[in-house]
Amino acid sequence: MLTRDRIGALLMLAFSLFYWLQIDEIRVLPFQANAAFTARTIPEILAIMGVVLSLVLLLKPGSNEKMQVTGFLWGKAALICIAMVAYGLTVRPAGFLISTSLFLMFGFWVLGERRPVIILAASVPLVVLFWLLMTQVLDVYIAALPAFLEG
Repeated sequence: MLTRDRIGALLMLAFSLFYWLQIDEIRVLPFQANAAFTARTIPEILAIMGVVLSLVLLLKPGSNEKMQVTGFLWGKAALICIAMVAYGLTVRPAGFLISTSLFLMFGFWVLGERRPVIILAASVPLVVLFWLLMTQVLDVYIAALPAFLEG
């Protein structure tokens, strides 16, 4: 019987397998070919974990609970999905810092946080810290700002 857990596991399995198949699209520079850690390492680990956990959920004994779709916050879910698409379209032209900060701020607002100080304090430092980690520690180039501001 298809329960909510099994449907979620099937969707996660499909997503993880698709994600795994797309990892070959990530470019690895020639000098990184034999490196232990490349741009493909974390995506591969995430894909494998997604497949394994999905299979565990699919194969575990489940309850006979019927699936219910009432009570879910479909509007909020739709707004988050729209924001994700908008983020994907704006991250290059607007730069990582601006678009990611706006995405997180909007997400916090959709999820119910209304205090501007909390929204700013929870999103902007996190984005800046992540950008610094990626660019300074892992040496991955991420355009921080729009091209016309970076000069």
